[in-house]
Amino acid sequence: MKELISRLRQYEIRIRKAINSQMQGDYHSVFKGSGLEFDDVRAYQYGDDVRHIDWNVSAKGHGTFVKTFKEEKEQNVFFILDVSASQEIGKQGKRKIDIGKEICSVLTLSAVKEASSVGVLCFSDEKEKYIKPHKGLKHAYEVINTLFKLTPSSLKTNLNKAISLALSTIKRKSIIIIISDFVDDGYERNLKAIAKTHDLVVIHIADDRERSFPKVGIVPLFDKETQQTIWVNTSSKDFRDKLDRYYSDNRKELSETVRKNGGSYLLVDTNEDYVPKLIKLFKIRNRARK
Repeated sequence: MKELISRLRQYEIRIRKAINSQMQGDYHSVFKGSGLEFDDVRAYQYGDDVRHIDWNVSAKGHGTFVKTFKEEKEQNVFFILDVSASQEIGKQGKRKIDIGKEICSVLTLSAVKEASSVGVLCFSDEKEKYIKPHKGLKHAYEVINTLFKLTPSSLKTNLNKAISLALSTIKRKSIIIIISDFVDDGYERNLKAIAKTHDLVVIHIADDRERSFPKVGIVPLFDKETQQTIWVNTSSKDFRDKLDRYYSDNRKELSETVRKNGGSYLLVDTNEDYVPKLIKLFKIRNRARK
């Protein structure tokens, strides 16, 4: 565990240094969010948004006043992490579940160093683990330790149920980071709802083995979630085309849904260095929120 945490801390330092470098060395938050908190009121000026008029203050008869806001300095960061059996695809140590846990851990370290509260929901088709939001490095290490020791009780996936639980549990506007392979359906409505309520980041984990089958003829494939074996002809053009279309369409539809609803989307393959992609993601988010 010590070696793991040391490696994760190095990744986290790389991210923070890269984010800070774009501001000529000045400190800049990795998790710059869109959350605003009430600051004060001032006299209405031509061009002000009428939706910000404070009617209670204005009703006192001393003029029209508008509310002013400032960016929330203390972010609430909440991870929704898929730990179902479909996440176990990939090389040992580089499975989707391994990469998902690493990304969650690295970003947890970044968040607590910015005085953010961090919470986690691990899910299959059940709530596997809920970690209540807290601050501090000790809490971050507890999160990491819990993630890497977790053994899910169920093999299946229900992303819709997980998002629904998050919607009902997380009341304060937060940065919600969903980490999953998104091999599921029926979750789109709740995904749009959480994007409207919170600041959504979707990290889509993929592995080449899912779509790059060798042509070895008819072979048995074992579905870890259903615990069933099916026979497929891996040399069949129809089979390979269907597989390519499924994953291609899934990525396209997911990224378009997230972006159309104001969220951020990132695709990470298990065989690549994910740190540069995370850096690029948060640089883009920060530029968009200036």
